[in-house]
Amino acid sequence: MVATVEQRDIPIEVRAIGNVQPFSTVQIKSQVSAQLEKVHFKEGQDVKKGQLLFTLDRRQLEADLKKLEGQVAKDQAQLLNYQAKAARYTQLQKEGVISQQDYDAAVSDAEAIKASLAADRAAADSQRVQLNYTSIYSPIDGRTGGLQVYEGNLVKANDVPILVTINQISPIYVEFALPEQQLEEVKQFSSTKKLKVKAVISGDNQNPELGDLSFIDNTVDSTTGTIKMKATFTNQDHRLWPGQFVDAVLTLATQPNAIVVPSAAVQTGQQGLYVYVVQPDMTAINRNVNVTRTYGADSIVTSGVQPGDRVVTDGQVRLQPGAKVAIKNGQSGTINAAHDLSVPAAGE
Repeated sequence: MVATVEQRDIPIEVRAIGNVQPFSTVQIKSQVSAQLEKVHFKEGQDVKKGQLLFTLDRRQLEADLKKLEGQVAKDQAQLLNYQAKAARYTQLQKEGVISQQDYDAAVSDAEAIKASLAADRAAADSQRVQLNYTSIYSPIDGRTGGLQVYEGNLVKANDVPILVTINQISPIYVEFALPEQQLEEVKQFSSTKKLKVKAVISGDNQNPELGDLSFIDNTVDSTTGTIKMKATFTNQDHRLWPGQFVDAVLTLATQPNAIVVPSAAVQTGQQGLYVYVVQPDMTAINRNVNVTRTYGADSIVTSGVQPGDRVVTDGQVRLQPGAKVAIKNGQSGTINAAHDLSVPAAGE
């Protein structure tokens, strides 16, 4: 079997095992103690920011608010009375009818009830905020997890169990770690452009998700010698799921006009790596090659072959330098296209 050496642009990639993580996670808790009255979503449902999730019993909080509003009204009425009294005492004090002590007491009483009114108004405002907490809304777009507390149960303020956890999965992160030796290369290329990352899902290698490198950790893990990185994916189709493992492929750059041969054509001999090249006169010769790296099922070489050369990809054990060969069923025109190659018998 033979294939033709090609010259094309090949991406320079770094591969690692990635773990999918939610873009953000919110644990929903109640900020007031009350009975859970109504759940407005189903477990596992996608919710929008601002969507109503839970309703708590608000009757006790409403009663407390009315009590405070009544106290405010009482303070307002008393303030009018004390202010009128202070105004009268001011005039009487000017006329010398009352003592300075009586005048000071009247003014002090008016100021005291004024401060009490401000405090009661603040308490009423705080109670209104508490009342608003009886309606719990989603703070983010995301997907709900399993419901932890059901209707009819009493929930306590900022206590466990949490009501539900919401994960934002669009966009979403893929976290992976690279050896610290590759950090300088990543920093070099990421300083000039946004690096692309592919997330290859197991069992679906032909349809990777595409994202951008968005985070490089500020510390190398001294125990593993790796540096943590994250890529951000739009994940509109929700193919990536929190906790899932994927193959993360970081593209650093593109090598232009690289000479590419199938890795199956590269053999190891006493003089190093070599390939069998089929000559125009249908004889096979071996040529030493210098392989710099691999890309998928292909090897990138810098010497030994030229674009258009035909290299043997299978059957090398039947060959020796100068052997006559015959390629059946035509000639391969592209890499990885296989054909039968046989050595003619003696006399043929």
